[in-house]
Amino acid sequence: MSAHDTPSVHQYLDRLAADGIDVVRVVYPDLIGTDRARDVLLDHLPSACEHGLAFCRAVYHTTPRGDVVAIEGGIEAGLPDIAVRPDLATLAGVPWEPGVAWCLGDTTDPATGGPAPESPRDLLRSVLSRCVDAGLRPVVGPELEYFLLEEDATAPNGWRRSPQATGTVYTAGLRADPDNHLLRTLRQLRDLGIGVVTGNHEFDGGQYEINLTHSEALDAADRAFRFKAAVKELARVEGKLATFMAKPFNDSGGSGFHLHLSCENAEGGNAFDDPAGAFGLSDNARYAIAGILAHAPALAGLLNPTVNSYKRFGPDTLAPWLIDWGLDNRSAMVRIPPERGSGARLELRLGDASANPYLAIAALTAAALLGVQEGKEPPAPLEGYGYDPQKSQVLPMSLPAALDALEADEALTELLGKAFTASFLAYKRDEVERFRRHVTDWEFAEYSYSL
Repeated sequence: MSAHDTPSVHQYLDRLAADGIDVVRVVYPDLIGTDRARDVLLDHLPSACEHGLAFCRAVYHTTPRGDVVAIEGGIEAGLPDIAVRPDLATLAGVPWEPGVAWCLGDTTDPATGGPAPESPRDLLRSVLSRCVDAGLRPVVGPELEYFLLEEDATAPNGWRRSPQATGTVYTAGLRADPDNHLLRTLRQLRDLGIGVVTGNHEFDGGQYEINLTHSEALDAADRAFRFKAAVKELARVEGKLATFMAKPFNDSGGSGFHLHLSCENAEGGNAFDDPAGAFGLSDNARYAIAGILAHAPALAGLLNPTVNSYKRFGPDTLAPWLIDWGLDNRSAMVRIPPERGSGARLELRLGDASANPYLAIAALTAAALLGVQEGKEPPAPLEGYGYDPQKSQVLPMSLPAALDALEADEALTELLGKAFTASFLAYKRDEVERFRRHVTDWEFAEYSYSL
């Protein structure tokens, strides 16, 4: 039964009221994956489901600082509305806000009756429908890292890592996390029901990683989106800042967004496993790897989507900046974990934590699908430690170069949709231009005294 059907809505109302819920927060992702939302009193939920909640479409084109970028369908069209309807199947109580439940929202363009052209969730749906047509059902496991920060008036940007202790990579407990941030966060996320399984302190002070279960690709994107929103909210509750920006500090590494991808076939088996195939992988798995390698320059624009992203790349960073793949090799852009059978999969290590989960998963699955359709074998896998530009092609090393590669990749942009691609490129090129005009602290420190 549709979530928009009146009897179904009232069934939800009864359940929510019994659980002490009187407000439903309807949340949807904007173009960069930031959560946009409206709180709806429970009595008005049926109306929200029937008519939708009106939001200005230009929210998709709004920068993190609140400026609206001039993109087709926004300012020049008179700032029209989109309608956002609650997806009641995604309802979950918010453990840290009593009386509140949240759910995802689906967007509609009233002018066409179809999805909003910039809707990341609908973009992923469209790519996945093409995968189904090819007999594949992508399954994704997201891995996200982030930094926890606390205010410090003496720090250059007003924030310092929480805690600042180093040398505590892959640890848990009070040595790495004296305030027990990780334990509290894991338990709250468990109660939120988004499929968290493990967590640990990462390489740098104040850096954490929390892993999510593998599931069908749209569900995985939904959960990764909600994970990022929830972690940031939980930090705010404690007066801290959780940031998923790619590289917040000069003296430390960045935060990654690794994606494990496998596919189910029509019978529900793992379409990437084949004991008789090369490396124990099926033809489709190897073709998918080849597709990801072929479209990697364009993928960078979506999985490394900020000016800051490319400061994470370079020698000795542990972030992949070459286009290669390897068998259980963490220095490769595409790693093939050692499991086979039901666990056969690939891990794309390209992305950083600032990526929009919907766009990252859509881009990955689109490139894999294009590889399957083309049916070409990948080159030989990387042997030993990577990061040798004599062996492999270098990825774009700046956001402008990655955006140019995305625009030039006609096969990928056709699959993602020309309207979406045009909006994304315009939005991100505006970001590049604003950064080019901004005088940085480095420039002042480098030039002001001596010149």
